[in-house]
Amino acid sequence: MRNLQKAGGIAALVAAGTYLFALGLAAIVLGPMADPGLAYRDYMSFLGTHKSLVFVWHAVMYLVNGICLVVLVPALYERLKPAAPRLARIAASFGFLWTGFVFLSGVITNQGTEALLALHGRDPAAAEALKTALDTVTLGIDSSDRLLGSLWVGLSSLAAVKGEAFPRPLAIFGMLIGAAGLVGTAIPAAVAVAYAFGVGAIFWWAGVGIRMLRTRP
Repeated sequence: MRNLQKAGGIAALVAAGTYLFALGLAAIVLGPMADPGLAYRDYMSFLGTHKSLVFVWHAVMYLVNGICLVVLVPALYERLKPAAPRLARIAASFGFLWTGFVFLSGVITNQGTEALLALHGRDPAAAEALKTALDTVTLGIDSSDRLLGSLWVGLSSLAAVKGEAFPRPLAIFGMLIGAAGLVGTAIPAAVAVAYAFGVGAIFWWAGVGIRMLRTRP
């Protein structure tokens, strides 16, 4: 049990690091990748130049983060279940579903990028159509995994309040960013609110990780 808590704490801190790395790389180098107004030719030119860096970006943001969640979700469940067993179980269910969607996003994004680059050299028109399809699919998956992540963070934080597993400010913060993620996902016009979940998750993971490493359940 104690070893699982330590592993979960480390996983939470690494998960926070994956998001920091992804956001930092996007802000410094890969900003054009997230620009919806970028012309297709300019996008492909940028992608071809930064292919390896984009692969690492996606691998860290999705695959490494997913591995962290595989460890963190059960560790957090074990910590929360003594005081709120039913709520902790429901929260963990959403956490495992989120983990699956995170891996799915990473695999589709990286495999799709490889296919896009290969097709662009043979048939640019078909590659442009493939890019549109990939954008649509990944947008839907990312929205789904944000919804699941918001439910996991929000419900886990609610369980933490009931059992005093974490400091109350950290638990309340988790409920707030979980609610922000739900609102931003459910209401397309409020999608900007959902970004608060992504940024807030960094601080929530960091707080959870430190708490799990420093204190016993």
